[in-house]
Amino acid sequence: MALTGRAALLALLGVLPAVLVPGPSTVLAVGLVLAALALVDLVLAAPVSSLHVSRSGDTSCRLGTSAQVQLSLVNTGRRRLRAVVRDAWVPSAGASPRTHEIAVPAGERRVVTTMLLPTRRGDRKPDRVTIRSLGPLGVAARQGRHDVPWRVRVQPPFTSRKFLPEKLDKLRQLDGQLLARTRGQGTEFDSLREYVVGDDVRSIDWRATARRADVMVRTWRPERDRRLLLVLDTGRTSAGRVGDEPRLDAALDAALLLGALASRAGDHVDLLAVDRDVRASVEGAGRQELLARLVDAMAVLEPALVETDGRRVVSEVLRRSRRRSLVVLFTGLEAAPLQEGLLPVLGSLTQRHTLVLASVGDPRVEELARGRGDLDAVYSAAAAERSRAERRTLTAQLRRRGVEVVDAPPSAFAPAVADTYLALKAAGRL
Repeated sequence: MALTGRAALLALLGVLPAVLVPGPSTVLAVGLVLAALALVDLVLAAPVSSLHVSRSGDTSCRLGTSAQVQLSLVNTGRRRLRAVVRDAWVPSAGASPRTHEIAVPAGERRVVTTMLLPTRRGDRKPDRVTIRSLGPLGVAARQGRHDVPWRVRVQPPFTSRKFLPEKLDKLRQLDGQLLARTRGQGTEFDSLREYVVGDDVRSIDWRATARRADVMVRTWRPERDRRLLLVLDTGRTSAGRVGDEPRLDAALDAALLLGALASRAGDHVDLLAVDRDVRASVEGAGRQELLARLVDAMAVLEPALVETDGRRVVSEVLRRSRRRSLVVLFTGLEAAPLQEGLLPVLGSLTQRHTLVLASVGDPRVEELARGRGDLDAVYSAAAAERSRAERRTLTAQLRRRGVEVVDAPPSAFAPAVADTYLALKAAGRL
C-alpha cells in the first residue's frame, strides 16, 4: 500500500474542521473518513500482480550517445489498470524520465520508453520496476516491484575515429595504391618496372633484365599479414587522470585507432588487457568483426588499484605470440613501476618481438614547468622539470634496449601511435 499526494492534501484539508470544531471526536472522524477513502481505493485498484512486465530495446551504445529501452506492460487481470511506473537504473545510466503514467485496459498492452545517456563505460543495469496501481479516487495505491533484468553495454566513444581517413591515406601511399607512391620502401615484392635515374641499384632484377632489353627493378610494398598485439596495462598507473579522463581511456581510444588501421592494412590484430591477471582478451578476430569485438572487450575494463606484474605481462605475450609480432604496450612511463616490473624481463620480449611502449603524457606538467610567477610556481616548476627529466632518461634507456617509445599528450596520443606503426611498416620492421 502507498498513499499519494492527494491523500496528504486531504489530510491537510482535514485540519480545518479540527480547528473549527476542536476535540478528539473531530480528529477521529477526519481520520476515519481518510481511512475509508484509502480503503475504497485499495479495493478498487487493479492488482499489481496481474501485470506482466518485459523489456526490449538497445543492448549497447557508445559513451556519449543515447540508448532506448522499452518496458512492455501487459494487463492480464480483469480490471483497468491506472498506474505510475518507475523504471529505476543505476545513476551512471542517465535514465529519463524517472516515472511514467500509464493506463492499461484489461487484456491490453502498453509500452513505455526510457532514454539512457550513460556517463561511464561498462555494463549499465536496471534496478527493480516499481508500479503503483491507483484507485479511482487517487488517494491510495497498491504497490509492487518486478525484477526485469536487462543490460546495456556502454562502449568506448572512439573519438580518434576522425584521424582514420588521414592514416588510411598514408597507408595507401605506402602500399602503392596511390600515384604518390614512394619507391623502394617495404619488404614485400610488388612488381617490376623499368629502371630510372635515382633507383637503388640493389633493386635491379638481373634475371628480368636478361630477358628484356631494358634494365628492370623490383618495387616493394609494406608486408601484409603481419601480427599486431595490443597490450593494455590495467594496473595502478592506468587509473591516473590526465585532463578529464583516466590514462586507460586514452589508451583504449589509441588502441581502437591502431586496431582499425592495422586491420585495413591486412594485419592480424589481437588484444590483451592485463595487470596481475588477464582482464580481457581478443584473439583470432577477422577483419569484419575485429572492431566490434575490441570495443565489446574494452567496454568493461576498469583500472585495478594493484601494481602490474611485469613478468606476467611478458609471459602472456610470449605465450600468445609465437611468431614475430609488433607488440604495442600501453602503460605509464614512470620510472619506479617500469624499473621494478618490466625492465628486468624486457630482454626476453625484445629478442622475439618488436616492442612499442606508448604512454600518455600530462600537459599539466608542461604548464607547471613554465611557471615563474611566485615562489610556489617556482617550486612546482622545479618538480615538473624533474619529472620531465626522469621521463627523458627512461625513454633513452628504453630506446637503447630497442624499444620504440611514444610519449604524447591525450590530444595527440592516438595519431602519434598510429604514425609510429606506419613508420615501422614503411621501414619493414614489422
